[in-house]
Parts: sequence; C-alpha cells; structure tokens
Amino acid sequence: MSHDHSLNPKTMPEDPSKATMEGKHKFLGLWFFLGGETVLFACFFGTYLALRNSTAGGPTSQDLFGLDLVFLMTVLLLTSSLTSVYAIYHMKNNDFKKMMLWLGITALLGIGFLACEIYEFAHYIHDYGFTFRSSAFGSAFYTLVGFHGGHVIFGLSWLITLMVRNAKRGLNLYNAPKFNTFALYWHFIDVVWVFIFTVVYLMGMVS
Repeated sequence: MSHDHSLNPKTMPEDPSKATMEGKHKFLGLWFFLGGETVLFACFFGTYLALRNSTAGGPTSQDLFGLDLVFLMTVLLLTSSLTSVYAIYHMKNNDFKKMMLWLGITALLGIGFLACEIYEFAHYIHDYGFTFRSSAFGSAFYTLVGFHGGHVIFGLSWLITLMVRNAKRGLNLYNAPKFNTFALYWHFIDVVWVFIFTVVYLMGMVS
C-alpha cells in the first residue's frame, strides 16, 4: 500500500501530524498509553519512597549520590526535550532537513544521557558494591531509575528507526504523525526524569 501523501508548502495543513484520521488516532492512542505508564511510574515512586531507608547496613543515598553527574544528566535530557520542540516546529513549517537535524541532535543528547547513566550504575556497583540485591533500597532504586533508562533506550531506538526509514522519503501526511508521537513520548520521559531528579537524588542527598 502506498503512503504518498507528500506535503506541498502551499497547501500544507497547519499541523500535518493531525491532518488525517490516522494521525489523530495515533495522537489519542499515545495519550492513553502514557496514562498507563504514568500509573506504573507512580507505583515505582511509591515503592521507592517506602524503601529508600531500608539499606540493610549498606550504602545510603547520601553515600552514593553526587550532584555533578546527575546535574549533567538532567541538562542533557532537558536540552534534548528542547531540541525535539525545535524539530516539531520545523516539521510544522515543512522544513524536513531542519527537522531531521534537530532530531539528530536530540538523539545525540539522549545517547549522552544514557552513557552517563551506565557510568553511574557501574560506579555504584564497582566502588560501593551497591547492586540490585544489596538491599530493598537497591532494588527500589535500580527498578525505578532502570525502568526510566529502558524508556530512554526504547525512545532512542524509535527515533533512530524513524530517521533511517524516512531519510529519503521527505515529510508527508503518513510519517508526520509518527514524528509527532515520538516527540510527545520523549517529553514524557523528560518529565519523569524531573521527578526522579527531585525525589531520588535531591531528596536522597539531604535526607
């Protein structure tokens, strides 16, 4: 089946990502999906708050967490959210090349965040012996932060696949909703990280 709904700048709809019923359904479907994910993350946050002091004599959050690396991770991920906004702005202005440029920058920032998180986990395990099985605190921490990291991996895989598959197709009414739904998903990941930064790291360093 062909999806040759190429966009002509003169006749381009105001928002090509929602110009078709398929696009509107994808947009609505993503919100339902994110609603379920929000409930799941809320459960993990609740579990973490209940278990964060159950260290079983092992390292505590004050022993482990430092602001420098976590701040860098936060800057990388929040900046990637901003670059995805630029990408969608150019999508709505039918500038495919600039959209792809900003999506590429988004991907690089996301990869940088992920590299920092892998380094963070390796540091905790190697230098402190802090693993998933160390304590209830360890299990809750790695479950919550690792689950978010899994979402970042999924988002990066989704983005890279979109970019590779559509590199030569240009922007059309078929792929515009896909780029838009990715951007919404990426914003969700960023919002969750703000809560992790606050609840896990900031509260952990002062409590």
